[in-house]
Amino acid sequence: MQFKKKTPSKVEDTCISLIKKCNTLKSLKTLHASILRTVVHLDLHRFTNIISHYASLGSISYAYTLFSHRDSSFFSDDFLWNIMLRGLVDNTYYHRSLLLYTRMQYLPIAPDNFTFPFLLKACASLRNLNMGSQLHAHAFIYGYSSQVFVANSLISMYAKCGLFYFSKRVFDKMPQRSIVSWSAMIGACSQYGFHDQGLLLFTRMLNEGIKPNRASVLNAAACVWSEEVAPRIHRVVVDNGLHNDHSVRNASMLMFGRCGRIDLARTLFDGFAYKDLVCWASMIDTYARADLSLEALHLFNEMRLQCIFPDSVVILALIQACSILASSHLARALHVVIIRCLPDSRLMLDTAVLDLYMKCGSLAYARKVFGKMKENNIISWSTMISGYGMHGYGGEALCLFDQMKALRKPDQIAFVSILSACSHAGLITEGWECFNSMERDFGVKPKSEHYACMIDLLGRAGQLNQALEFIERMPVKPDAGVWGALLGACRIHSNVELAEVAAGSLLDLDAENPGRYVLLSNIYASFGKRKEAYNIRNLMKSRGVKKIVGQTSIQIKGNIYTFVSGDRSNPETDLIYSELGKLMERIRQEGYVPDLSFALHDVEEETREMMLYAHSEKLAIVFGLIKSGYGSSIRIMKNLRVCGDCHTATKFISKVTGREIVVRGSQRFHHFVNGTCSCGDYW
Repeated sequence: MQFKKKTPSKVEDTCISLIKKCNTLKSLKTLHASILRTVVHLDLHRFTNIISHYASLGSISYAYTLFSHRDSSFFSDDFLWNIMLRGLVDNTYYHRSLLLYTRMQYLPIAPDNFTFPFLLKACASLRNLNMGSQLHAHAFIYGYSSQVFVANSLISMYAKCGLFYFSKRVFDKMPQRSIVSWSAMIGACSQYGFHDQGLLLFTRMLNEGIKPNRASVLNAAACVWSEEVAPRIHRVVVDNGLHNDHSVRNASMLMFGRCGRIDLARTLFDGFAYKDLVCWASMIDTYARADLSLEALHLFNEMRLQCIFPDSVVILALIQACSILASSHLARALHVVIIRCLPDSRLMLDTAVLDLYMKCGSLAYARKVFGKMKENNIISWSTMISGYGMHGYGGEALCLFDQMKALRKPDQIAFVSILSACSHAGLITEGWECFNSMERDFGVKPKSEHYACMIDLLGRAGQLNQALEFIERMPVKPDAGVWGALLGACRIHSNVELAEVAAGSLLDLDAENPGRYVLLSNIYASFGKRKEAYNIRNLMKSRGVKKIVGQTSIQIKGNIYTFVSGDRSNPETDLIYSELGKLMERIRQEGYVPDLSFALHDVEEETREMMLYAHSEKLAIVFGLIKSGYGSSIRIMKNLRVCGDCHTATKFISKVTGREIVVRGSQRFHHFVNGTCSCGDYW
């Protein structure tokens, strides 16, 4: 934005040129001292430029001091006031800029169309909707609300203050729009998740013959979540010569990665002439979000070889990648990197590391991190409580929750954590007390996720009728999470009638979730209702819902090995199955009896038993026993709930081998030691 200019004389030109050449505060003060020894400092134009330059060099206090001691003849000059307002806003003195405008209202100085954009930017930064609305009213009174610069600022202000539809109203009423107007509105759509609207606006803009600029393309790319749309946006980028812009190229890379085209994202990444930290961070984050954890870690190693130090964005992406791998070794290595490279970014990263250790099954390390944190917020407390719950330590979770309550008020997330912990540990009385205390003691109104935790708590304990009555009394409409908790409990306690009730609502509310269909089909099959089970599988096919293949992963010496049921793809398959046969015979002698309810029901019993032996969990454990040193722990990760028969078998395996076996399922951990599990068989 350019101010209205006042024409200076040749003498003034020389003086102003010298002012603008001052690159440091010291040189500007030296020049200012020279000016003060002459009478030219009385000139408004020179005076304004000195104030502006002090502000641009970051010395806002000196600029404001000069402004406050201005000559009385400069008192009502709106140009000078605008310079001071801009200086305050550009240096993030937002409150002071608004206070200065308040003073301006009581003086005979009328704001102009340059005044409002600065003030609206201040309101947007402060999220001060009240003052922003007042400024909108003032702009309307003075006749500037439809002026392009002012309207653009209003769009951004309302969007940042949480009123998207006010932004849209301002945009729709604009008599004229600049490229900035379109960019701001598309950006607002992206910010609020109205991606389709943002892309429609971008298309309208192009159809009206407006050439896209860097900002509009960046905002449009952020709206793209479809593989079909991404190439069209990239074509616009190339056609308008923006593909060599570093930020646009980076945004295109993120766009392709978000849409699942990791190959195109990597092609753009490799095409960067110079890869800065943002570029590396974007590609690493793309890999992590696509569950390509090893690729993310390999790229991080390449980045370190280039002597580029990571920032918090890179670290958080790597934490996500390590969480997927559930590798405690990688978690510790990454923790060392954080301590060395980012010693000052403690709370956020410490909490993320805490969560990482939990997801890697390293409860002891997580507790050490939590104990050493210099400060804790509600998120770190909730993470630790949730971690105890995931590992089956409900009593410890309750103890920590009580400690937290003495220091700070629990919020909705904290209550989800403790209710979930009570559910996994079967702490019925304690769970009810926590639930009842939410609104009574802390003013936290229960939401659907809290009700789902209570259904899970009651259901796991076998109180299925009480769970159904609880659903019927809920003040909010039960969602898929609530009915899903009830259906899961019906699977545990073999209640087919109630399962049908839960599924009746669930298959409409959560029709795309394959787990719901599989669970109900298995319940029918376990009761010998093959026709009903067959109908559910057909319903899945007719709706185009594909079953998620159960798989179990294990990391051996930095390599990830994945197994599915009956897997024979491993180069050492013969050895694995040979050792599996020996192991199953050993645990049979110890008292293991296969639970055939966890095998297919439409094959012969002998075949069912053989298929049960070849479940992915057992294959991964045997491979771990073969490849790991004597006495070392075995850690495996399954993408679904752990099979009940595999759970029983693993207890016996831990006993006969003397190994600790840690199994991470889709929702919790199981620590097997000497024939027992940390869950106490309550899961």
